[in-house]
Amino acid sequence: MDAQTLVDERGELWLTLSTLWLEREPREADYAHMVEVIQRHDLTLNQLEWIFRLELAPVLSRQQMSVAGEWRAFDENKLLRQLVAHNLRLNGWRRKMWALFSGLTTMMTRHRWNELMARIMIERGELSH
Repeated sequence: MDAQTLVDERGELWLTLSTLWLEREPREADYAHMVEVIQRHDLTLNQLEWIFRLELAPVLSRQQMSVAGEWRAFDENKLLRQLVAHNLRLNGWRRKMWALFSGLTTMMTRHRWNELMARIMIERGELSH
């Protein structure tokens, strides 16, 4: 897959979900927007989990762990370039390595991800309030 195809297929989803890694807790409006974007992409919960663990967390957890000070928003162009570069290299041993370490890279945002997935399941009628 080439860079433009990745941006076309995943860019909006990646940038929307990057909210999970921000310094502040997502607001109701953030969760509602994430649910709306996810629903447009027609992905299974399992596909979403692997996007979270392999496509996003390796890049965004490094941002989250940096000591650069406060960060309340990402430079979207820079972030998209980093995500594309990571995902173009995500095959073979790299994919296996990130799968192995995904518990560590998702640890700080897992509670937010679980909240989002519960909202997705409610939206899809797979879970009742």
